Amino acid sequence: MSASQSFDLIVIGAGPGGYVCAFRAAQLGLKVALVDKRAALGGTCLNVGCIPSKALLHATEHVAWAKAHAADSGIKFGSVEVDLATLMKKKDAVVTKLTGGVGLLAKGRKVTVVTGTASFVSPTEIEVSPDLKLQPSTSTTRLQARHFVIATGSAPVELPFMKFDGETVVSSDHAIAFDSVPKKLVVVGGGAIGLELGSVWARLGSDVTVVEFLPKIAATFDDDIVRQFTRLLQKQGLKIETGAKVTGLRQSKIENPKSKMSASILTAERDGQTLEFEADKVLVAVGRRPFTDGLGLDKAGVSTDEKKRIAVDGRLRTNVPHIWAIGDVVAGPMLAHKAEEDGVAVAEWIAGKAGHIDWDLVPGIVYTNPEVASVGLGEDEAKKRGLTIAVGKFNFAANGRAIAADATDGFVKIIADAKTDKILGAQILGHNAGELISEIVTHMEYGGSAEDLGRTIHGHPTMSEAIKEAALAVSKSAIHAM
Repeated sequence: MSASQSFDLIVIGAGPGGYVCAFRAAQLGLKVALVDKRAALGGTCLNVGCIPSKALLHATEHVAWAKAHAADSGIKFGSVEVDLATLMKKKDAVVTKLTGGVGLLAKGRKVTVVTGTASFVSPTEIEVSPDLKLQPSTSTTRLQARHFVIATGSAPVELPFMKFDGETVVSSDHAIAFDSVPKKLVVVGGGAIGLELGSVWARLGSDVTVVEFLPKIAATFDDDIVRQFTRLLQKQGLKIETGAKVTGLRQSKIENPKSKMSASILTAERDGQTLEFEADKVLVAVGRRPFTDGLGLDKAGVSTDEKKRIAVDGRLRTNVPHIWAIGDVVAGPMLAHKAEEDGVAVAEWIAGKAGHIDWDLVPGIVYTNPEVASVGLGEDEAKKRGLTIAVGKFNFAANGRAIAADATDGFVKIIADAKTDKILGAQILGHNAGELISEIVTHMEYGGSAEDLGRTIHGHPTMSEAIKEAALAVSKSAIHAM
């Protein structure tokens, strides 16, 4: 075991929350160590989550366009074929470039990077154990600090009766790296991860069925958004089964004229009826859990809540005053951009600065095509709360740029307080909705009104003009709608 080293701050976990926290703290003059089990920084997001999945989504969108829409624009191809190995190689290259970039930033900011699994041995000291397969000659390291930030992220939730085996029952970690296109893919869970990866493999030729326990997919979005979104995904070939509770997985012999083969059958129940879905692969995407395995929170005296999340106050401080926690290990949306903002705020608070974060303004995005994005209160939730609201909508079908780009599916919806006109929230279904939502977040950050948004000059022709029109529609002043 090496001698203990001391730091102002040790960040445990090098995902978007952790490395951003470490970099901001270093900018503010703190001596910082960043500990992660992976040699490649970036956590789940960069290595096996947000980034590789977006690389696959981007590539397969081109495939879908070439097969289904190119001819309409007068562009003719021969047969469109996919070289899956090359596609995966490109995805891996994107990951390598970004994780390498984070490593260079850490070096440039003089952040000490320690590779290994961290565990508290006391409230002021951690032990970092190397992966002996990767670092056979590396000894265990002890590190001390005045402050710690726990940023260890989350892990996929397993179904107790259907554990991940990496072959038939897979998590999102596996589903970004199949070596062949599954003939039949069943996705358990109709949230962002399931819909995104389901879309990827459907575009590559899989027969995809999404099985969702709740009455609708993308359950955090308004009903009118989800109805149209569901129809669009079905049009793209995804089969969607809602209100269905998965009950198990069994093997079944299927008669074939030439041979007998074994197949997996996913079973589910709906309204007392048994449903069966044949599957080569079953992607379980029912959520993620805070990952604090092996962290030794008991030795640090850190408390957790009933959902095994680390309990924190309004400044993300645990019950141990010098230990903080951010991102997926605490309550709130498990989103990379939320973790980043947590990390910046905590670094600033530790450094004695005025950190700031508004958790009510964290946008949520599903990166299918079209995308869906939201911020703040939806129309349905606002009505449940008994709020008096005014709603403005504008369809992309009436937007010039959308028509020119063959991206007319969907609409923008702005929800405002009926008395003050303050924007309470927004939801968008449409091409690049994830990019478009940021403008609304900006206006909401300073407490802007629908009129403020509607009177903001937008370039023409742009998709963003639909946001302007939806904001004007709150007061029934939209120019390009009846």
